[in-house]
Amino acid sequence: MSPNHVKSIAIGAVAVIMLILSIQSGFGTAWQSKYTYALAPSAQTKQAPSPSSAGPPSKAPSPDQTAQLQPLSKRVVEYHMSVSLREDGQHLDGEQSVTWTNPGKKEVSELYFHLYPNAFQSGKSTFMRESGGRLRQDRATPDSRSHIKLLTLQTLEGESLLPRLQYTRPDDGNAHDYTLARLRLPEAVPPGKSVTLRMSFEVKLPEVFARMGYSGNFVMAGQWFPKIAVYETEGVRNRTTEGWNVHQYHGNSEFYSDFGVYSVRIRVPESYAVAATGLQTKPAITQDGSKIFQFYAEDVHDFAWAASPDFVYEEVAFSDKGIPGVRIKLYVDPAHAELKERYIHAAKSALSNYAKWYGAYPYSTLSIVVPPKGASGAGGMEYPTLVTAFAADKDNPGYELERTIVHEIGHQYWYGMVASNEFEEAWLDEGFTSYAEDKVMEAAYGVTPNLRVESSYMTDPAPLKQTSWTYDSHSQYAENVYIRAKLVLLDMERQVGSKMMQRILRTYFQKYKFKHPSTADFQRTVEQVTKTKWTEYFNQFVYGDGMADFSVEAITTRETSQDGKLLYESTVLIKRNGGGNRSIPIVMRFADGTQVTKEWRAEESHIQYTELSSSPLEWVSIDPQHTNVLDNKLINNFMMAELETESRTRWSLAAAKVLESLLRSLGW
Repeated sequence: MSPNHVKSIAIGAVAVIMLILSIQSGFGTAWQSKYTYALAPSAQTKQAPSPSSAGPPSKAPSPDQTAQLQPLSKRVVEYHMSVSLREDGQHLDGEQSVTWTNPGKKEVSELYFHLYPNAFQSGKSTFMRESGGRLRQDRATPDSRSHIKLLTLQTLEGESLLPRLQYTRPDDGNAHDYTLARLRLPEAVPPGKSVTLRMSFEVKLPEVFARMGYSGNFVMAGQWFPKIAVYETEGVRNRTTEGWNVHQYHGNSEFYSDFGVYSVRIRVPESYAVAATGLQTKPAITQDGSKIFQFYAEDVHDFAWAASPDFVYEEVAFSDKGIPGVRIKLYVDPAHAELKERYIHAAKSALSNYAKWYGAYPYSTLSIVVPPKGASGAGGMEYPTLVTAFAADKDNPGYELERTIVHEIGHQYWYGMVASNEFEEAWLDEGFTSYAEDKVMEAAYGVTPNLRVESSYMTDPAPLKQTSWTYDSHSQYAENVYIRAKLVLLDMERQVGSKMMQRILRTYFQKYKFKHPSTADFQRTVEQVTKTKWTEYFNQFVYGDGMADFSVEAITTRETSQDGKLLYESTVLIKRNGGGNRSIPIVMRFADGTQVTKEWRAEESHIQYTELSSSPLEWVSIDPQHTNVLDNKLINNFMMAELETESRTRWSLAAAKVLESLLRSLGW
């Protein structure tokens, strides 16, 4: 065979091996489920509790489950709601009284309401057009149709405001989208004053899809009620003038809401148990074949609940530094009842580490819902004081069980308390949570991410700070706001050190919790803590689509003599193909075993090294320890020097190790 044939076959073989191993390891779709796969931890099999014994405690909450003495947030909204699940398990009948307080300095003459269930009203909605009826591994079924219908909308005096309600489509003008509505008020609301509205509504739930719906007798009520949008005051997220921040429900986006108080009465069939945001304020009441639950939450920006007659219930009290007392409540599908200790251990590990690293968890409850098999569309999601695991599809899941819980509890910080705008700056939630998740998995379980594979998976980088629907595809959105965002934070840590990075994130959390910060706020925090300007870095890797790719471009070696001795003069050309962000190690190895390491600041586009040695140069490797996690093209980091020019090929150290591991595994 010719050298070119050898080169083609070798590169092709490595590519196929890398692809197979990536797929087998789950890295190719890691973002889709917010975790990477690993082997299951060893555990003794335990007898599962009988599902018939499931259900929340019948006693009233203990004294520690009381309202906060001092508000943690501005509490812009206050909801008093009553909702009933019909016997068919597919419809909700709701009433709510909502009070909105004007946080600005100007009169406000209109309100905006998010009506998220209308995203699944037809295939023509913006969400369905953009998503193609798919979210992660979850696909819409013919029964995944839903709607929310406002039946009444009145002032306290009884005046009907329904004629004043108009659907609006500020992002794409899609006339078939009904997820956002504008209400012109009879009277403007002065600064600091409030308006209260009463409304009744009906929700048709979809067969579980995209975070909400029913599956058999399981119900996940997420984004289920008319929710007031966020009115941003001057200075919030760098606004120069106050005003509404409003967007439709998009295929990529999640949510953005204002903090407030929720008092919610939930009626379900008598056999059902209910998990919900906040705390249960009184024992459930059985009445006319139904069971009525009352929940209360404050300083949160959303309210979600789940219900099922099959939940196996477990509750433990947990206290630690920064966690004065939390009741961890597990509502697990019977198929995973014997795994309850793993769920609870993961929750404790997450709470303990996040509280230690970033700040106190201020709520008295944390509920974990494990959906049944087939309801994965409701899984892997965060709500204030309530998270959902992935569905109980596997009998003995690997560390994806723990990783999912750890990830979703991380959202209690970056989504729940910091409350970034997930429409416009999703990386501030997903990227920060993915970064923190890896830290907990390593600290609690010794599981570390394969950063070489994750960085090489970044094939379509894009700016992190952009609206979620302007990414070219769902894959590009997910790769960037989950993986690349995490790698950017990790790269920052590699530069400043782990202790300094922890200080940055703690300072950012403490300063901006309950305040809706922006990317610029985070940059300012980084600069204040490190006392260094980071403008160039953020321009390249946050506001821009930069990666930090470096390559060995050429190696030439010639014999020479000096003082009668045979020497070898080697010239090495190194090129920077992406953003320059840090000092890069370059290792040169010679035939006699000696090594020379250079450190390049990468301030120019390329650099050339010339080495005179008594032994010929064997190979050159850029950053063999992969300290530069933003290098996404490791195949060009390594070059052999002894081959003839026409047969020289590149081998990344990562690919070589993968190949070596594969051959070893086949050998035994």
